Amino acid sequence: MNNEQKEAMIRAYIQYYNSFDVDGIVSLLHEEVRFRNVSNGEVTTETADVEAFRSLAVQSAAIFESRCQKVLSFGFHEDHVEVEIDYEGTLAADLPGGPKAGELIKLRGSSQFAFYDGKISSIEDRS
Repeated sequence: MNNEQKEAMIRAYIQYYNSFDVDGIVSLLHEEVRFRNVSNGEVTTETADVEAFRSLAVQSAAIFESRCQKVLSFGFHEDHVEVEIDYEGTLAADLPGGPKAGELIKLRGSSQFAFYDGKISSIEDRS
């Protein structure tokens, strides 16, 4: 895949994410996709295949009333693409010991995407 194809796939992934289209997201993923979420230096979530990712995506979608990732920049590297992200989401449900339904969450972070066989093979979100 060239950089333009990778960027187009990442933009499609983010568009599907923002519109809560789990099937759309999954259509872009390799069967053995690896996902990790790292918050404040700690791994908070990790999955090891497309079905585990789907399950997590469905659970995550239910937590938000609305959500939006905005790309700030792309960094193309030999084995991955680094994307700087502004994130904003309104909670649909209370989080245990945390923000309540209706509250707005804003984060700035990055996502690292890797590719294999024309699909996204790993995603690591960092905030």
